[in-house]
Amino acid sequence: MKEKKHRLSYEKRKGLYGYGFIAIWALGTIYFFILPLIESLIYSFNKTEVTQGGMKMSFIGWKNYVNAFRKDQDYSKALVAMIENTVLRTPLILIFSIFIAVILNQKFKGRTFARSVFFLPVIIATGPVIDIINGNMSTGGYAGGSEQFSSMFEADLVDQLLNFLGIYNISDKLTMMINSLTTDILNLVWNSGIQILLVLSALQGIPLSAKEAAQIEGATSWEFFWKVTIPYISPMILSSVVYTIVDSFVDPQNEVMTIVLNKASNWEHGYSAAMAWAYFLIVAVFLALVVALVNKFVYYEVE
Repeated sequence: MKEKKHRLSYEKRKGLYGYGFIAIWALGTIYFFILPLIESLIYSFNKTEVTQGGMKMSFIGWKNYVNAFRKDQDYSKALVAMIENTVLRTPLILIFSIFIAVILNQKFKGRTFARSVFFLPVIIATGPVIDIINGNMSTGGYAGGSEQFSSMFEADLVDQLLNFLGIYNISDKLTMMINSLTTDILNLVWNSGIQILLVLSALQGIPLSAKEAAQIEGATSWEFFWKVTIPYISPMILSSVVYTIVDSFVDPQNEVMTIVLNKASNWEHGYSAAMAWAYFLIVAVFLALVVALVNKFVYYEVE
């Protein structure tokens, strides 16, 4: 008598396929993220030297961390400046994002085009494009071109624009003020794409019943905004706060990241790893405090 072959059910086979896809991701995460993370933590407690035989490590305990805060004044100053910059720019980005999202949520001609314009920096601010804009493409034949192109985003652009409009002999102080204002506006728009998208999605999720109830109660647009709109979009405001803070702290243009990368490029792997881990812990604590504070004002609808 022949034995019946045991066949896996469709659900089990589908589950195995899922585990197969997850295994690829898990192996990549372990090999390219977890192991280097553990290795960098080990480096941070050692003095590293590159020898002919490879990396030589000498255990020195917390000395790298102590030196980062006590002896390296640039690192401490950069940390303070980065926190101050984040505290100042986060509310501005959030207010601007909410303002633009409310406008883009209205019905008007060209709304789709306007939405794409505000989200465009998110698409183009990656890879070689942002390097060229910042003048960082210093390899190969792109160095000269990138420097010329990046100069368009500096103070000369204001002078050229004023001259084009027939405005000459403007004082340097006024020119610098105009340049500072235009740069701030450009940076504000440049860093608000994701936040505008998040708030816009939250605005579109406000139930029609809430709007009808507000109209029946005779609420004005101002009252509807503060008593209905803000509570409903508050979870996305929290998400925008988290994204803005993290984006600010991991920006490769900030001074702390620059110092860490420079130390690593100078083969000071242990010292740079200690700086990076200290930076990570400071960011984690700062983010946790902000989330705990903002979360008190978030409205979560319970069905």
